[in-house]
Amino acid sequence: MKKTTVINSELSTVIAGMGHMDWLSIGDAGMPVPMGTQKIDLALTKQLPSFQDVLKNVLSELAVQKIYLAEEIKTQNPEQLAAIQALLPDVEVAFVPHSQLKQDLAKTHAFVRTGEMTPFSNIILESGVIF
Repeated sequence: MKKTTVINSELSTVIAGMGHMDWLSIGDAGMPVPMGTQKIDLALTKQLPSFQDVLKNVLSELAVQKIYLAEEIKTQNPEQLAAIQALLPDVEVAFVPHSQLKQDLAKTHAFVRTGEMTPFSNIILESGVIF
């Protein structure tokens, strides 16, 4: 059995296959996923698992050099924004319109669906390197 923190087999496989500058997305329960994008559905019920729990889990194994967030998170969910920035204090942040973030999901290796039920709780993680 795997000893590290990401034990979901689909998610672990995606993370292991990521290279420099590849994208992985994590989002709330309502985010539409483009056809052709792998969807790893972890949602069990409202708020389980939370966006923050899944993000922390993924960050335990994925080097991240840049993140993409919806511009709307600044006014519509500042608490989530603060929590994201606390987890990734030294990572570059690009804010894009939510409509663009939804389109950009088609460029990700996978979308991880959480049970999160707060607005604009969606992120694209751009992988970095560990050397």
